[in-house]
Formats: sequence, structure tokens, C-alpha cells
Amino acid sequence: MALEVVVLAAGTGTRMRSRLPKVLHPLAGRPLLAHVLDTAASLEPHRIHVVIGEHGEKVKACLGARRDISWIVQEPRHGTGHAVAQALPLIPDYATALVLLGDMPMIAKETLVECARNGKRGIALVTAELPDPSGFGRILRNAQGRITGIVEERDASDAQQAIFEINAGAMAAPRQRLAELLASVTPDNDQGEYYLTDVIALAVAGGIEITAVRTRAAEEALGVNDRAQLAHLERCWQRREAARLMAQGVTFMDPQRVDIRGRLTAGEDCIIDVNTVFEGEVALGEGVRIGPGCVIRDATLGDGVTVEPMTSIDGAAIAAGCRIGPYARLRPGTELAESVHIGNFVETKKAKLGSGTKANHLAYLGDATVGNGCNIGAGTITCNYDGTDKHRTEIGDGVFVGTNSTLVAPLVIEDEAYVGAGSTITAAVGKEELAIGRGRQRNIQGWTPPAKQQRTPKD
Repeated sequence: MALEVVVLAAGTGTRMRSRLPKVLHPLAGRPLLAHVLDTAASLEPHRIHVVIGEHGEKVKACLGARRDISWIVQEPRHGTGHAVAQALPLIPDYATALVLLGDMPMIAKETLVECARNGKRGIALVTAELPDPSGFGRILRNAQGRITGIVEERDASDAQQAIFEINAGAMAAPRQRLAELLASVTPDNDQGEYYLTDVIALAVAGGIEITAVRTRAAEEALGVNDRAQLAHLERCWQRREAARLMAQGVTFMDPQRVDIRGRLTAGEDCIIDVNTVFEGEVALGEGVRIGPGCVIRDATLGDGVTVEPMTSIDGAAIAAGCRIGPYARLRPGTELAESVHIGNFVETKKAKLGSGTKANHLAYLGDATVGNGCNIGAGTITCNYDGTDKHRTEIGDGVFVGTNSTLVAPLVIEDEAYVGAGSTITAAVGKEELAIGRGRQRNIQGWTPPAKQQRTPKD
């Protein structure tokens, strides 16, 4: 039986107090809804249907590039049951419909696989047991332990609110059966809405089998209604990611103080110090050491790379054995070959540095190619921008650039050349040549400093 997924994402999220739709608030650097869609896609359904509402255009603008989605507008909005009913006409009669909530990013693939499998023959419902079930619908069971219904918290009695088993929000059923049950749902509740959860009691009355699928971890069931819940889920996500990486041989100096806002892969014996942030796609080789306070985004770091504290790496490819920082900034387009040293307060952008090259202090290398075994002195800059266009600096192998040099692009410096300290270089330097571009020094005797000059009093 084909699987079709329906994701409910039409809620306004008023308790978030934000102009941004709730499902677009970021968790681990990506929208809540994106996490749900990724998990749904991992089930390989025939189609994913996303029900959107008042701010649907913003949701589509953010995630509309995904081609595995059909967008359905719920207008007006009359509850979760009404939302699912809008999607059913797009689902074949023979399919199993799996309904998910767009603000539940922690739900696991394994849980949904089991839910979908049990939903082929009856109704499958994902439940969880929480120490604090506040805000969730409660699962009602009879004396034999069979599910008899779900009661929303606002409609629950005191005894029902004392139940710890909650409805996690995911449900699976044959499409035709779900349509028949939804046709009998009425808005007889405090909100005057058509609750999807009411189909459970109707199914029980009709003798339809109800299967509870318990989450493996309580946090799978957690959704987001306000910023405090979002912050709580962020830490849950980070703990899970840290645990995954530690199981693969990564050491975190403190797993509570790392933020992975994207996808991080790492080889064995990596050591990651506190307050480091990983964004986008980051891959670490084996034995990589990351100092405290670093931000690494969309980068690859080879085996044995050391990143000293407070370093920013963005869009860079770093080969094995490099040493970066502290306080360095590698910008997009940076490519470092083996054993390059980039030191404190050095910035690179669209720069390719050859094996063994060093720029250890206070330099800017932008739109530059630097060969193997070069030394870039402190205070050196490549002047790559003329106010209109960018220009490249090409430096060969074994070049020594002295301290405080200004290299005005476009410029070529050939192999084994030397640039004297304090030079401004505007013309090509040939192989093994020494280039010196300084103003002539003059020493003036009898000069009186301004502080000692007699000033005429003002009127």
C-alpha cells in the first residue's frame, strides 16, 4: 500500500509572538518544518502534502524549492481534522495516510515507520509518556488497557489531566477509512473546531483496531508553542547530536556547550572544545582539534588539523596538518594545502595557499594564489579591489614577503622572489628577484615637535 504523508503547518503560533510563522523558527540552524520534512522524506512516501494557512506564502517561499511537496491552503481554518480533510482529495483511495505536525522536529524515523506499518490495517497513533504532560491531549484507555479516545487538555477533567500518556500528534490510517471517520467529526468542543483526535473515539465505536506506537524517547513527542519550548528542544537536539558523535569517537570537552546548526561529520579522535558552533555542512577528518569559541561553517578539515581558539572558518577547504588561528578568519573560497599555517588576525578570501606556506600574523590575502613553502610577513595585504573590480595576486613557490608589504593587484610574483619589508609592490617580480618599493628615508635635523612649537594665542 502506497504511503502518503500529510504535514499540518497552518497554525499561526500566536504564543511565539513573532511575525515569522511558527514552523519557520530555526532549530539547529534550520526551520522546524524542514526537520519534519526531512524525516518524512526518509520514509520514501509517494508524496508529501503540507497544509498551510494564513502565512503560507512565507512558508512556501522558504521551502518551496523542494519538489517532493504539494502545498494545500487551509482557508478558513477550522482545526486539525478540517486541515487533514483538505489534503484527502489529493490522496489515492488505496494509500495509507500518515499525518504529522509541522512543529515536531524530534520525531524519529523508526517511530514513523512503525506507525505507518500499523496504519495499513487500522489506526496507528504515536504516544509518549511525559513526566509533565501539560499542554498535550491525553490518551484514554479502558480497564483492559485499550485506547478509547483522546481528550484535549482544555476539554479534560481533573482526573484526565492527571494522565501521563499523551498524544504525540502523529497518526496513520488507510485513506478511505480516515475520510469516513472525519466525515463524522463535529466541532462540539471548547474551540468549536474539528479535532483530528476525535476520530479515535469514533473508530473505537466502530470496532476499528487502534494501535499505540510508543516513542523511544519522550523528546520525540515534544512540539513548539512558545520560545521557551523552542529553546528546550534546541538543547535536546544538541545533546542528541553530541551523543551521536561521541559514539563515533569524538571527544567534547563539554557536550552541553556545543551547537551543531546543520550537519557535522567527524572522524575518530577529534577533540572539540567548548562554545564551538558548527553551521551548514561541516566535515572533520581524524584527529582534528578545535579550540574554544570557534565558528565553522560549510567547511572541510583534513586529518590532524588544529584550529586555535576564537577562529572563524566559512566556506573553506583545509587539507591535513594545517594549523589555523587563534583569531583567524577564513572566508569563502579559501583552499589550504597540507601543513599551511594561518596565524592570529590573518584573514583570507578566495585564496589558495600551497603546501607548507605560512602567514602567521596580521595579514590579508584576498583573491590570491600562493605557492608552496612561502612566508607571508606580518602586516602584508593583497590590494585586490580598485573600487570597481577585483583583481588577483599570483605568488609562486618559495616566495618570501617581508613585513608590512602592500601587494597591489593584478600582480605576479615568481618563484623564489623576495619582497623587502615595508614595500609597496605594483609591478611584476621575476624569479629570484628582490623587490623593494619604499619611499626614500630623510632624517631632518633641528626639527621641533608640534608640542614644543610656540603657538599664537587665539583672540
